Amino acid sequence: MRLLWRIYIYFFACALLALILTAGYANNSLRRFYQEQIAAELLTRANIFSSELGSHSMENEGDQIDRRCKEFGRLTQTRVTVIRPDGSVIGDSDQNPSALENHRNRPEIVEALNGQRGRSIRFSDTIRRTLMYLAIPVQREGAVVAVVRVSLPLSVIDWALHSVYRQVAVGVLLAAALFAVVAFFLARLISHPLDDMRQTADRLAQGDLRARAALPKSEEMALLARTLNQMAAELGERMETITRQNDQQKAVFASMVEGVLAVDSEGRILDLNATAARLLDLTPDQTRGRSIQETVRNLDLQKFVAATLEDGGPAETEIVLYGNEERFLQLHGTALADSTGKNMGALVVLNDITRLKRLETVRQDFVANVSHELKTPITALRGCVETLSDRSRQSPEDDERFMAMMARQVERLNSIVEDLLSLSRIEHDAQHKRIALESGPVFDVLRRAVQSFAKAAEAKHIAVALDCPDGLAAPINAPLLEQAVGNLIDNAVKYSGEGTHIAVSAALCGNDIEIRVSDEGPGIEKKHLSRIFERFYRVDQARSRALGGTGLGLAIVKHIVLTHHGAVSVESTPGQGSTFKILIPVSRL
Repeated sequence: MRLLWRIYIYFFACALLALILTAGYANNSLRRFYQEQIAAELLTRANIFSSELGSHSMENEGDQIDRRCKEFGRLTQTRVTVIRPDGSVIGDSDQNPSALENHRNRPEIVEALNGQRGRSIRFSDTIRRTLMYLAIPVQREGAVVAVVRVSLPLSVIDWALHSVYRQVAVGVLLAAALFAVVAFFLARLISHPLDDMRQTADRLAQGDLRARAALPKSEEMALLARTLNQMAAELGERMETITRQNDQQKAVFASMVEGVLAVDSEGRILDLNATAARLLDLTPDQTRGRSIQETVRNLDLQKFVAATLEDGGPAETEIVLYGNEERFLQLHGTALADSTGKNMGALVVLNDITRLKRLETVRQDFVANVSHELKTPITALRGCVETLSDRSRQSPEDDERFMAMMARQVERLNSIVEDLLSLSRIEHDAQHKRIALESGPVFDVLRRAVQSFAKAAEAKHIAVALDCPDGLAAPINAPLLEQAVGNLIDNAVKYSGEGTHIAVSAALCGNDIEIRVSDEGPGIEKKHLSRIFERFYRVDQARSRALGGTGLGLAIVKHIVLTHHGAVSVESTPGQGSTFKILIPVSRL
């Protein structure tokens, strides 16, 4: 039930009860007033009739007294009864005295026989009505010789009060109606501000922290509304602070490069950021509240979390995740505590060190490869020098053969050094932004690259086809791009069999120019595709050296393409050939 109607019902009920009590009190007062009036009239009539009995003998003039009672009763509309001290009735205005029973024990008679004025209200069995009786003693020479009793029915009072009751009832109804209206407005005056404050509180509870209650005219209500508004303002400020801090924490949490995983003391996931979800291949919303054993299928990580929960201290280890590709993770674990310092779980930070591991592998391979590449010609040169230094051996043919071998090894060393210097120069110029890119035709670059290796292709009866629109242009460094495409054509010629075909093409692909060099050579296995652009990486080392390669050609291609803000990739199927693709953006200078 609404507060308005509660207040209204209470007010109206109290007002109605007050009216009823007032009406009841007025009724009793009026009834007593009329009874006193009737009693006074009865006393007057009794005294008058008593004075008339002064000359009559109570013993011998009973008939005269009875006639006098009937006359007086008829004239005054009052019942008059005369009773001797022994209780016998000698006169009655309404009945035959001889037919009436002894009245000595009647209350009013008892009091009158004692010399006092008696009064009583009771139901009369004789006339079947409620009467008021008043009895006074008739005394002669100090003795009570008779009792005069007069009575009137109380229906007279009811008749008199009937009209009063009607007026009072009308007054009560009007007063009740007035009280109803007043109670309604009073209830509304009280409940309306409270209802407004309730609605304001509801809006605050629903998150509308700008909700404010109107200030009522009542000082108490205004104080309450002002307090509510002050509380709302402070709550709004605190919620804004909490929300801002929460948003900042979420932003920091989500923007961390490291993966963060929080678990409770039972090993259930409390939270994890996007990086951790990506590293562990999880969906955050579906993993919160689930155990680490259920969500992460990696025994090493499960053991690490369990050990961190058990020890509570800082811990560190490295694990490997096996999926579509190997992923190396460095784990840092520590205890997770709340603001009171109570241990509530563990916090694990995951660092993806896959790139570092791969770079370490590349570094190790580079050192091994370059050492091997340099060791081979140096060993050959040493052998030749030792052989030529032997004075006991005199053979011009051997000398000529060893000198030719030395020349080849020196040329090989020179090629390696030149490629290393070229690669270093490209990296250095790109780092210091010294490589200028100017818009130029791509066709001329491809044409010169094809012409550079035309004789080598003819020697193996390899047909080289060029397909490039004349108007195709892009921001390029022509000599470097020609070197990159030339390296790809050189490799295609070296590794393709006699009588095969090489296709060199360029076309606009969206916002990029795609340059393709396709051959029909032996192809490259999938496991080598991700590393063939590394320095000194060889798919078939024996064959590569036999063909005179330095192992740096594709690395040079990669860095030249990067200076053009592009990308290089390869598609190859063993036994069917390879296709190298270079993407050069056309809108970036």
